[in-house]
Amino acid sequence: MSSPLFTRGGFALPGTTSQFKTGTWRVQQPIHRHRNAPCHNVCPAGEDPQAYIAEFDAGHIRAAWETLVSINPLPAITGRVCPHPCESGCNRGDYDAPVAIHSIERFLGDQAIAEGWPYPVGKPAADAQAVAVVGAGPAGLSCAYHLLRQGHQVTLYTALGEAGGTLRVIPGYRLPDSVIDAEVERLLQTGIDFRPGQRLGRDIHLDELRGEYAAVFLAVGTQDPRDWSVGGVTPRDLHVGLNVLKEWMAVGSVPQAESVAVVGGGNTAVDLSRILKRAGIPDVHIITHNGLPGPDSLPGDVMRAVPREIEQAVEEGVQIHAHRGIRRLLLRGEQVVGVEMVHMKKLPDASGQLKRTAFEGTETLLHVDQVIPAIGQTIDPAGLEAILNGSAYLKVDEWRRVEGHAGLFAGGDGCSRGGGTVTSAVGDGREAAEAIAATLRGEGLPGKTVSEAIAFDALNPHYFEPLPRNEQHILPVEERIAEVETEQTLDPAQAKAEARRCLSCGNCMSCDNCWTLCPDSAVLRLQDKGATEAPYRFDYDYCKGCGLCAYECPCGFITMKEEL
Repeated sequence: MSSPLFTRGGFALPGTTSQFKTGTWRVQQPIHRHRNAPCHNVCPAGEDPQAYIAEFDAGHIRAAWETLVSINPLPAITGRVCPHPCESGCNRGDYDAPVAIHSIERFLGDQAIAEGWPYPVGKPAADAQAVAVVGAGPAGLSCAYHLLRQGHQVTLYTALGEAGGTLRVIPGYRLPDSVIDAEVERLLQTGIDFRPGQRLGRDIHLDELRGEYAAVFLAVGTQDPRDWSVGGVTPRDLHVGLNVLKEWMAVGSVPQAESVAVVGGGNTAVDLSRILKRAGIPDVHIITHNGLPGPDSLPGDVMRAVPREIEQAVEEGVQIHAHRGIRRLLLRGEQVVGVEMVHMKKLPDASGQLKRTAFEGTETLLHVDQVIPAIGQTIDPAGLEAILNGSAYLKVDEWRRVEGHAGLFAGGDGCSRGGGTVTSAVGDGREAAEAIAATLRGEGLPGKTVSEAIAFDALNPHYFEPLPRNEQHILPVEERIAEVETEQTLDPAQAKAEARRCLSCGNCMSCDNCWTLCPDSAVLRLQDKGATEAPYRFDYDYCKGCGLCAYECPCGFITMKEEL
């Protein structure tokens, strides 16, 4: 292959200034410096949205999807249910509005399903080391896929009759079963040996798996409800949030009541409140210790549910009692007839630590005939007793290694480092697969470091025009019934327009500014753009270090470095 051809921005004859190498005047030099976009740094799955959006913007839709699934194999799913912290970090938010990254992710996932694009992964060698993955939720699916990409044979076990795990209890108005089936089935066809109906501690045993496989990844999730009572009192007909969701998903029914109080502030509580409304219960309340999302919310004191889901629940008539706790249950016999609420808020104690405090004299009565706690779940200890050692979670280090048990890894909600979202579970699975592959190759695992993300003030926004954000269509409240999906996928024109809004933070976008504006023609342009990550080179023989190229770089890809 011939060397890439460099071209100058102008021409000079012999005897002119090209004979005078003015680079000796320089006290600083421009350099290309790739920096992570903030959307990349904050993504729990580890996605680099700037990379796949750049491919999409260039018209390479399948390449964009392949770039995306090299990190996250479930984009049609996460594009629907992720709280998308990437958009909170998006630099475009300091200019007009963040890029709708989750909408582009969802579009690419749906496009791959519609087109039947196969995942870009080959089959492992016949003598490749085998790894077992227990649990087929998002963490297990992600780990199995990435182990396959690393060249390992993978056997995926689940106690359920189908893959998906807790994805299967997310209501269809957020995540239709058809999307789960389409994405998960295609993922399993990559060469994963899938074995449903295999419960840990009953059908398979951890000691046997550790003897049979080179490594084991546990993605068992959390399925057992936490104990709940008010002063030791529980209603006779107590129903637990996750079980109610499962019943709704399985048979379409919920406990009958006229007025229900859901206790909790996470996604399960909000999902539950919305299906209760869809089931025809007229009066639905959420009682939560936390505050509503908003600019005045304190970190760590806001509802954990996805903010847009909270907003839609309120639109649908759910009443949220923020910063409230239940002081006592009001019973007639053993039947709930109401609850006494009290205002609660986190305040610093004598040591300065924030502690939930009840305010005496703020008690109010709420008349309901059903109370459903949705305060989270714990891990099912069956088959894990030896490694749990009485703990409620599996203790893992930063590479998802189970502490004190070589060759054993874990991720997802069942871990001490679990992030509590589908996207974080996907990230756990990927990181564990990388750690397993490195360990089996005999390589050490380094301490994790995160590169600093490029800030908005390092960009030159004058080269970007304000553009409206392309929003997904949301069904009117009166059309939000049963399992009809509330939010719709962008159409191709909208998705393309949204991709165009990306600022390409920290990465070259081949705009030619440096090449055309350099007063000394000291920026050389490669005609073969594919030969390098940036199609430009600096000719330091002539560069005076004026800094014009760095100042005019829209993306912050060029910075100035002092020369000693």
